[in-house]
Amino acid sequence: MNAATAQLIDSFRHSAPYVNAHRGKTFVVMLGGEAIETGQYRAIINDVALLHSLGIRLVLVHGARPQIDSELAERSLEAGFHNDIRVTDETSLKVIRQVCGALQFDITARLSMGLSNTPMQGAKINVVSGNFVIAQPLGVDDGVDYCLSGRVRRIDVEGLQSQLDKHCIVLLGPIAASVTGESFNLTAEEVATQVAIRLKADKIIGFSQQQGLLDDEGQVISEMMPNEAHAYVSQPQHNICASAQAFIGASVEACRRGVPRCHLISHQEDGALLQELFTREGIGTQIVTESAERLRRANIADIGGVLNLIRPLEEQGILVRRSREQLEMEIEQFMVIERDSLIIGCAALYPFEEDNAGEFACLVVHPDYRDADRGSLLLQQIIGQARARGYDRLFALTTRSIHWFLEQGFSIVEVDALPAKKQQIYNLQRRSKILALELKAIA
Repeated sequence: MNAATAQLIDSFRHSAPYVNAHRGKTFVVMLGGEAIETGQYRAIINDVALLHSLGIRLVLVHGARPQIDSELAERSLEAGFHNDIRVTDETSLKVIRQVCGALQFDITARLSMGLSNTPMQGAKINVVSGNFVIAQPLGVDDGVDYCLSGRVRRIDVEGLQSQLDKHCIVLLGPIAASVTGESFNLTAEEVATQVAIRLKADKIIGFSQQQGLLDDEGQVISEMMPNEAHAYVSQPQHNICASAQAFIGASVEACRRGVPRCHLISHQEDGALLQELFTREGIGTQIVTESAERLRRANIADIGGVLNLIRPLEEQGILVRRSREQLEMEIEQFMVIERDSLIIGCAALYPFEEDNAGEFACLVVHPDYRDADRGSLLLQQIIGQARARGYDRLFALTTRSIHWFLEQGFSIVEVDALPAKKQQIYNLQRRSKILALELKAIA
């Protein structure tokens, strides 16, 4: 046996634990437009096919930033940006749709290859694309209309899971439709992040020119916590490329919202994807989740944390202002989510015993950790408390989150449906919408 063969066998044996660990797991792979332009593009697609053959459930999200820039420039169309986000008018969107459509077909074709003497021989991969992502417009910011630039509104989780269960690779791009039938230009980073969060994916993997993040000596930092990564990319002396900057920002959000690991590797290194996933040392930088969160009843020591959480919304007029004294008297009505000694979520149950009802109030989740799951977790906890007290109804007042409450099963009601004491203090000027949830209906 020659040395090369011995090394191959040894490497294969050492990869076995990782093959077993990754089988059946869900990975979101973000293939930016920069990676598609490199000479390693074909090898990356082959490696994605290999992951699929090993039983890994894959969502592949492609970007198209450099390709779009090039095509717009060729047509002498100026691309406006605001806060590093492309302002997409109707003319630009037509070009963007053409570019993204061509890339999507090219990726699909490459994943469909079955030529002999290639890594794709016998792969037989089903690639599925569709309207799994629903978009909404970004709107206007600082007087700038983003036009047809959008953000993710909703993810069809059941649809994605169904296709993954059928052993398909789901391929998504940065264009998505809205409920009104319009198309919007999104960022691939946001699509990948939101899909990973909603799917409760095990990993997000992204590519950049750099082989991860480097320390002061130029060595790759193998692992960082989200707060460390956020601080790192905020320091200009690190001179991070745009693709790495965008992916790390997405990774920080994803980790804070439940994705355990995010990997940044180089699209210029042949086999970087396989080296990162199937070797002990890895090759890039992992952003890993922080310590676990804890849902518990609030106590007097949480006053400061709850105040810090709710003050910004009070200043915006979204919440009715509570004084520290009032909160001290009401703190026992609150549930909080604590993470690393930081209060990142809260909600309260105010009793109206004479009407056999409770008010679900002061639902707040810290912006860095905001998603529907944490709000729903707090709601379910409050519902449990209300039912334990024998309440028939739970009601809530809101000026901004009407649709969220409707999605949770609440119905809009009139002022006279409120408990008598609540009617007396209802603020007609705020014109809050009143929603009610019949607890017997969900018993």
